[in-house]
Amino acid sequence: MDAAIQKYRAFVATVELGSFTKAAEALSYSQSGVSRMVADLEREWKVALLERGRGGVRLTSEGTRLLPLVRRVCDEHARLQAQVDDLNGLQSGLIRIGTFSSVATHWLPNVISAFQKDYPNIDYELLLGDYAEIEEWVREGRVDCGFLRLPACADLEVLPLDRDELLAVLPEGHRLVSRASVSAAELCEEPFMLLEKGDSTAVSEVFERDGLVPRAHFTTWDDYAIMAMVESGLGVSVLPELILRRAPYRIVAKPLDEPVFRAIGLVLRSREAASLATQRFLEYLDCR
Repeated sequence: MDAAIQKYRAFVATVELGSFTKAAEALSYSQSGVSRMVADLEREWKVALLERGRGGVRLTSEGTRLLPLVRRVCDEHARLQAQVDDLNGLQSGLIRIGTFSSVATHWLPNVISAFQKDYPNIDYELLLGDYAEIEEWVREGRVDCGFLRLPACADLEVLPLDRDELLAVLPEGHRLVSRASVSAAELCEEPFMLLEKGDSTAVSEVFERDGLVPRAHFTTWDDYAIMAMVESGLGVSVLPELILRRAPYRIVAKPLDEPVFRAIGLVLRSREAASLATQRFLEYLDCR
């Protein structure tokens, strides 16, 4: 990449993320490298772009005037590179995807398989995390796109994909297995295996809407650990239907009396500014 563009990207990332350290992580540079590139710009242009402090960095008045122009140059360079790649037939590239386990297990293999038939030289980097982590990775530029439970932050571009029903999960032989559906109140009478991490998730909302609190005996963000616990008769749970497909456990899934769904979508900072490989990848999401 042209050295000037590298410096421009370093400046923009430092402003957007608030520190040289975070910009370095997002751009895969060293902290000193990012700091040096911004200092080079200031020396070349003979202006102070940033004020440095213990709390991070902030724009000077000169930096505020120049930032929109620098950002525009970076965006135009990305479009130029995309066109060059297009002319070269998309012979290489890397797509970085933030995802959670059920999408990584049941959607991405089909999407990547179909995409790879047409673009065999593209490489992939998958980062697994929870919804909040994935959203932050997209905003920081750590990944090109990410699968999330919607809604997402307003500053991200969203492609809604599907609705995934939440189901009650029971051990084989449980007293509720014969029921056509199960209520949240009945699940609260049992030891509960809670799929949860950080802020409230869709599973918690199954109970919160009725003012109920499950007797959570085990809490984790690992879907498969939950299924293993339920199979062993340690309790019951609620899991998304997507992760229950081809589940290798002796468990029974039942609808809830009042159906609950999680909306799943793909988010990215800007579809227009995304790499050509990422833009092409989006066209294959229906293969999931």
